[in-house]
Amino acid sequence: MKRVRPKMMTVVSTMAGLLPIMWSTGTSSEVMRRIAAPMVGGMVSSTVLTLAVIPALYALVKQWRLKRGLER
Repeated sequence: MKRVRPKMMTVVSTMAGLLPIMWSTGTSSEVMRRIAAPMVGGMVSSTVLTLAVIPALYALVKQWRLKRGLER
C-alpha cells in the first residue's frame, strides 16, 4: 500500500508527457507516435500489474500456503 502514491505519481507525470506526443500532428509526429504508443501501453500494463495482479497473486499463494500448513 505504501507504493500506490509514488507509482501513481510516476504514471500520471509520464502519461502527461506522452499523451500530447500521441495527439500531435506536426512535423515528424508519425515517428514520435510510434515511440509514444508502446510507452503508454507499457505504463498502463505495468500499473495494472503492480497495483492489482501481483498483490492478488500474492494473496492467493499466501492463502494456499496457510491452508497447507506451510506457514503459521
